[in-house]
Amino acid sequence: MRRINVRFAAGVGALALVAAGTAGCGGRQDGATKDDAASEITCKVTESTRVGIATGNATGVYYVVGNALAGQLSGATEGKLSGTAAETGASVQNIEQLVAGQYDVAFSLFDTAVNAVQGKGSFTAAQPVEALARIYDNYTQVVVRADSGINSVADMKGKKISTGSPKSGTEVIANRLLEAAGLDPAKDIQAQRLDLTKTVEGVKDGSVDGLFWSGGVPTGGLTDLFTTAGDKVKFIDITPLLPKMTAINPAYQAGTIGADVYKTPADAPTIVVPNVLLVRKDLNANVACAIARTVFEKKDALVQANPAAKGISLENARKTDPVPLHRGAAKALQDLGAS
Repeated sequence: MRRINVRFAAGVGALALVAAGTAGCGGRQDGATKDDAASEITCKVTESTRVGIATGNATGVYYVVGNALAGQLSGATEGKLSGTAAETGASVQNIEQLVAGQYDVAFSLFDTAVNAVQGKGSFTAAQPVEALARIYDNYTQVVVRADSGINSVADMKGKKISTGSPKSGTEVIANRLLEAAGLDPAKDIQAQRLDLTKTVEGVKDGSVDGLFWSGGVPTGGLTDLFTTAGDKVKFIDITPLLPKMTAINPAYQAGTIGADVYKTPADAPTIVVPNVLLVRKDLNANVACAIARTVFEKKDALVQANPAAKGISLENARKTDPVPLHRGAAKALQDLGAS
């Protein structure tokens, strides 16, 4: 008998509990071991290993796709690797808790991941994180009450605006868009730093005038909002702010939310940014390789969970620079024929 550390991801909570446990001979490894940079990468996980996956708000796509990924790990690794997805505040918080060892895998917006490795924005020092892969794109979804008088980001001055959960990638983008429109997020709006569920409730009851959300499409919370509120809510066009956003980070690109996504009267032009899956630099390479392989080999199951996962492609998987690919992920993508 040997004593090991056990990490349990808190199913729908944002925290992880580290406790002592026991394992039998040949026992269980809870939480992946650290990488031996000199070892050969086989992509085989030989000990039973549990990984925690940091996702995002419960009604967002990170959470849905993260749970689907967690559910596929065991079958893809002959039962050796299992995962638990947890609801979190998303990108910034995910990276902080990933580095702290509370999770092993984290969803993140690409702009936030770049800030992390460069020690900029929300991070005062470079963070020891690397990418498993670039995955699908997030759409910046800016929705307001039709009776709010808001037709642009600049019109949000003095209004009650949800900028997303604290330490989320949505909050980062929201504040950048507000600043690009000439507003001070701390003074010029009545900022409501709410998760998506509370945000949608606030828009419905009138306590919130508008919201920023960065997520895959469709996002469940916004489907609920547009289905329930109908023409009482609308998208606003933020693409006039794209030049200022690309000056901050070239990851920002023009995109369109099709009218069919939320059954809106017309397509909504917007700004998109890629997502990446992140791990600590020292994550065991075989575990990293196995997770990366699962993302692409079990893509159909992820798409079934949410159509946003259709955007996962081997063509874009390696496009994570300046966030380096973990060596285990690089092996997986090479074996899968990623371009």
